[in-house]
Amino acid sequence: MAHKVTFIPGDGIGPEIAEATRRVLEATGVEFDWDFQEAGIDVYEREGTPLPDSTLESIRRNKVAIKGPTTTPVGTGHRSINVALRQAFDLYACIRPCKAYEGVRTRFPETDIVIVRENTEDLYAGIEFERNSAECERLRRFLADELASPVRDDAGISIKPISVFGSERVVEAAFRYAKDNGRRKVTAAHKANIMKFTDGLFLEVARQVAERHPEIEFEDRIIDNLCNQLVSRPDEYDVIVLPNLYGDIVSDLGAGMIGGLGLAPGANIGEGCAIFEATHGSAPKYKGLNKANPTALMLSGVLMLRYLGESAAADRLERAIAEVIRKGEKVTYDLKPRRDDPTAVGTSEYADAVIEEMQRLGAAV
Repeated sequence: MAHKVTFIPGDGIGPEIAEATRRVLEATGVEFDWDFQEAGIDVYEREGTPLPDSTLESIRRNKVAIKGPTTTPVGTGHRSINVALRQAFDLYACIRPCKAYEGVRTRFPETDIVIVRENTEDLYAGIEFERNSAECERLRRFLADELASPVRDDAGISIKPISVFGSERVVEAAFRYAKDNGRRKVTAAHKANIMKFTDGLFLEVARQVAERHPEIEFEDRIIDNLCNQLVSRPDEYDVIVLPNLYGDIVSDLGAGMIGGLGLAPGANIGEGCAIFEATHGSAPKYKGLNKANPTALMLSGVLMLRYLGESAAADRLERAIAEVIRKGEKVTYDLKPRRDDPTAVGTSEYADAVIEEMQRLGAAV
């Protein structure tokens, strides 16, 4: 039976890398019934919303989606579509593997870590009060009068909620991932030495959850120390679970360690619903140039295949991607030793090479 999946091309380079990903997923032999939907700046300019109700309803119906990158305006305009989707479907765990493949330029070729980021709380919950607004002024007066914590009158204010409920389920997700994927250790990252009632709560809950999983090693690290150690001795880390904002930052650090965001996949997992997307943005200046590296979204497709129970197809696709990168012949410009290498191929041709490699692997079996 075909898997019913919502397919969102996105904007900028999204449609190109999404099409490349669709082709390699279909080439695995797994059957899909794609439900094509829109999201992003293009539909926002046309309909006044970046996330139409029809797209949300499709995800509710299908429970699984794969999504190309979408543009989030800086400072003004609509909020992040990714954040909106995570909140709408309570996709509380963001899984971001950071694995270095042979053939990629990196100073950290042995990197193989997994970031598990809490997705619904923390500063990314979007509880903000605009400078000079009536709401901000009331909150500022309350902080000064009731809590003796004055805030400058020209400040905007964001609130950072971290709950026992949110912390427990994301840490459980990290231990579950470690068990299911043969990982040896979970590290909880925090700033509990300073933010004792939010990060401190996260750490307390993480320690409690760890007691339920004695077969998996557990440790914690202060977030700044973690960043230092990731680039000095990354082999000491395996699965890292973090509150929302730290998870966003550290997952980009991990992407840099494996060669860049073009190689960093992502899965947003909730109870009975999942959305798969690349970690990187929409890079509108490369739109329509057949130049963008589709690896991150293809690897997100690998994560989706595993979520759907298609493990053999997932392994075959990942091996094919890794082999194309290792050979280094039919890859996009950013995967060449020099970015101006004239032998670099386009997005579509890269997908062709992955499909050919899968066919070769299939013949070898």
